[in-house]
Amino acid sequence: MDNSAKLSFKNKLREFCEHIIRHRIDASKTMMESAQQSANSEEKSSAGDKYETSRAMGHLEKDMHARQLAENLKELASLQSVNCNVCYEIVTAGSFVDAGKISFFIAAGLGKHTIEERIIYFLSPKSPLANLLMNKKVADEFEFSNEKLKITNLF
Repeated sequence: MDNSAKLSFKNKLREFCEHIIRHRIDASKTMMESAQQSANSEEKSSAGDKYETSRAMGHLEKDMHARQLAENLKELASLQSVNCNVCYEIVTAGSFVDAGKISFFIAAGLGKHTIEERIIYFLSPKSPLANLLMNKKVADEFEFSNEKLKITNLF
């Protein structure tokens, strides 16, 4: 794989991350609006406590979705600050780390996905595993899931 193909692959991974995060943002906004509408439409009944409890629960649900929205917006901003247009020689944010049967993309914490028949762990640059990988280079070893892995490719 030449440098152009490597950069294209990393940008494809970044777009994949952005798509997932934007989907989460949209879902959070929809759920916030739904919770707000639910709280607003709760009608006063003769059992006043039930009315107040239902409204309070609606507001709590809206607040929970608002926190999720804020976290997703922060994750998106962090992802957008990562430079994927450089082939790195040491692991840093924006690196793709190939360790044989599994790989890591350090840009956004989205977990394990299979892309182009590769198992890729999408890591936040602030995650403990990303911190373990930082500043390593090709041929360096590290432990992951009680298994010793060796970096075979890095870009």
